[in-house]
Amino acid sequence: MVTSCTDDEPIARVNPGEEVPNEPNPPETVPPPAGECESAASKPGRVTLHRLNRAEYNATVRDLLGDTTQPANDFPIDDHGYGFDNIADVLSLSPLLMEKYSTAAERLVNDAWTRGVFNTCALDPLNPAPCANEILSNFARRAWRRPVQQAEVDKLMTFVDLARQHADPPDAGVRLALRSVLVSPHFLFRVEKNAPPGSTEPYTLDNHELATRLSYFLWSSMPDDALFAAADAGKLSDPVEVEAQVRRMLADPKARALVENFAGQWLFTRALGTATPDATLYGAFNEELRAAMRTETELFFAEFVTGDHKLKDLIDAPFTYVNDALAAHYGLPLPGSPTHVRVELTGHPERSGIFGKGSLLTVTSNPDRTSPVQRGVWVLEQLLCSAPPPPPPDVENLPPPITPNMTMKERMALHRSAPACQGCHRLMDPLGLSMENFDPIGRWRLQEVSGAPVDATGDMPDGHILAGVGDTQRYLKEEPKLTNCMTEHMLTYATGRGIGEADHCAVKEIAGKAEARGGRLVDYVLSIVSSSHFTQRGAEEEQTP
Repeated sequence: MVTSCTDDEPIARVNPGEEVPNEPNPPETVPPPAGECESAASKPGRVTLHRLNRAEYNATVRDLLGDTTQPANDFPIDDHGYGFDNIADVLSLSPLLMEKYSTAAERLVNDAWTRGVFNTCALDPLNPAPCANEILSNFARRAWRRPVQQAEVDKLMTFVDLARQHADPPDAGVRLALRSVLVSPHFLFRVEKNAPPGSTEPYTLDNHELATRLSYFLWSSMPDDALFAAADAGKLSDPVEVEAQVRRMLADPKARALVENFAGQWLFTRALGTATPDATLYGAFNEELRAAMRTETELFFAEFVTGDHKLKDLIDAPFTYVNDALAAHYGLPLPGSPTHVRVELTGHPERSGIFGKGSLLTVTSNPDRTSPVQRGVWVLEQLLCSAPPPPPPDVENLPPPITPNMTMKERMALHRSAPACQGCHRLMDPLGLSMENFDPIGRWRLQEVSGAPVDATGDMPDGHILAGVGDTQRYLKEEPKLTNCMTEHMLTYATGRGIGEADHCAVKEIAGKAEARGGRLVDYVLSIVSSSHFTQRGAEEEQTP
């Protein structure tokens, strides 16, 4: 959660309607002394058994069974950690969730059976075993995302025998076995083998484990037939084949999951669903505008997935996607379309990059006013990985204006005069104040609600003066922390575990390789999936006697 010394409400990294429990956030990564990375042996971390989250469950049953009803929307909310809801350590399994899995499995199998998904052979009432074996072995292989042993299939076949003993038709036993596949840990969890007992060296994932990591990173779903075939042939041990698969997967429509689930949480697009601007002050905000803002940011990021832009150009890319309603809200020329179209921002540099997007500007505001603190903290956490510490206890809220025309900058300066708040606010406030020309629903303004002229300048501790959002964009593009931080967030999402100080050298190396390749999103993905942090699983820690 984002907290501050002001009365700003925390920013929740959530889906619409969700609430976030206390989540583990890593401390600011402290670089090791110069030269240490060259000699340090950075090892991959151990990932806890990884349960499918709600988005992954929905996408998996879509690709496995052709079911688009999104049954996981009825499951309990997934916990969050390190900014994402796919962190293995916090994805627990409650009795209620297990009940939901059982109910969903029954409906999914019955619906798929009715639609003929399993009609690959005909069940002979007198000798159902050959066809039942074929159905169950093929389904278990795909559902469990790996080859299955005959002994495992034989256990599933006992349900067919059970149906015969109760004088039920063979299909009743097969359907019961299919349901057991869907409630098995091999389906509900992404299972990876451990290193041999006693080994303290990292374990290199086999081809099927790597295929699963790739597919859930880029698609939030199971491998498709092409990825299964590459794993079956042992081709994913070849970096050339892995690169070809990554490029193919990013070009697939299923890579939309990277936009919705990675960028949706990193860029806070998901949180737009719970934003509640004050209707009295900001009545222009409505559901149509909310949807248009979200679509804009998603289409904007999607172009980085398939386009040729450098990833750090997210900061100031001179284009966006708007429809007539959003363009009018922004004060841009109308594109003449009720649906979003790509527009160049010539003459409107304030709208360039992520800082000009109404989704981010709205979720980092309070309902009745802007929040320089929340906006500044977003920059520190999401772009620089320099999260400030929690506020001290019993700190005072942002003071009310002393005079009617007191600017937000003057109020922040008054609050910052408290000794307990000076340290953090010296970093947060200038970054947030540089965005003060944007009101709480993302409109450009020259005056605050009080009528006072907007003062969008901020003095950074290092001497940089940020006179507006353009200066902040230039400052960030030149900041060495930016590429490392983007890597850290993407690596966290890709591996499903938090990144700590011990991983600093690996993050720096991955970012350096990505920039050397061209700095595009695909280059960051390729650098991550070729790293030992992605291709290996950490061994058990050596025990001290």
